[in-house]
Amino acid sequence: MYGRYDGRGRGAARPWLVAGAAATGAMLTLAGCSSSGGGDDSDDKAPGATKQRPKAESPYWVNPRGKAAKQVRTYESRGKSGDAKLIKKIAGQPLAEWIRPEDPRAETERVTKAAAKADRSALLVLYNIPHRDCGQYSKGGAKDAGEYRDWLGKIVKGIGDRSATVIVEPDSLPHLLAEGCTPKQFHDERYELLNEAVTKLKELPGTKVYLDAGNPDWVRDPGGLVEPLNRSGIAKADGFALNVSNFQTTKSNIAYGKKLSPMIGNKPFVIDTSRNGNGPVEGAHADEEAWCNPSGRALGEAPTTRTGEKLVDAYLWVKRPGESDGECKGGPKAGEWWATYALGLARNSGR
Repeated sequence: MYGRYDGRGRGAARPWLVAGAAATGAMLTLAGCSSSGGGDDSDDKAPGATKQRPKAESPYWVNPRGKAAKQVRTYESRGKSGDAKLIKKIAGQPLAEWIRPEDPRAETERVTKAAAKADRSALLVLYNIPHRDCGQYSKGGAKDAGEYRDWLGKIVKGIGDRSATVIVEPDSLPHLLAEGCTPKQFHDERYELLNEAVTKLKELPGTKVYLDAGNPDWVRDPGGLVEPLNRSGIAKADGFALNVSNFQTTKSNIAYGKKLSPMIGNKPFVIDTSRNGNGPVEGAHADEEAWCNPSGRALGEAPTTRTGEKLVDAYLWVKRPGESDGECKGGPKAGEWWATYALGLARNSGR
């Protein structure tokens, strides 16, 4: 879940209220939610397997058994060629694999091996921090620090020496700035866990690591993220990630990232462009859940490392287009596939 925070060391104008909604004071309102249904099956021998994109353009692995690819095959089997063509806009792109709590080593190993077989890099997301998402649609996470460390250790073993790019814990740092969100007695623990995640992942020979840093409409003053990022090990990471699961424009994310980067050692960054083709909903601040399955949105720039911006390492599709943000606006549970919404994103993209 995303809220807005305007300053350094200042909390929200009003406290968080109940699960699923937040106060809408001058400093803090809802602006998004990170969620995923976990990793998909990975098997390059899947029927109708999606082709990998040119490596020089996008070095990331396209999963031929992803939810979008399965939807394409379903539509084709039913003679819905138009719908199948639309969903191919999603299925043909490298989408992040969100590692589930269950059997993380086997899942990570399966994904990275499939990517290596295709001579590509796996794009992974860690999203299991204790006290996750302030009790919102994607609430949960590891029950405690010990369970998280065990989960992390298995992921590290699962990656091994294979190539991977890892986005570390969407929402986790901005949520520390939201008053009444993550209990203060767990703040130090979160910094420690994030730091450990960065450290252990960077010990692997082929792994790039990006710490999540929210989006331009959340922590309005990027200076507010400097201390949290430093305490979480940004100096050891490859950079930071912006706009995960959100809809802010690429232009606004680039401008924001360029302000934040010099404050933390000129670190580069990646941007989630999966659903930002039409930007955020106009007048979104009047809707407490404008971040949750908003209508009229579109797919954004395709994943690529050719961004034309020195500080922008890549445009990525971290949020998997077509997966619900939560049970709002007619959507299913967070992370579940929603074909109707996927069709809308693809249709509105005009590509």
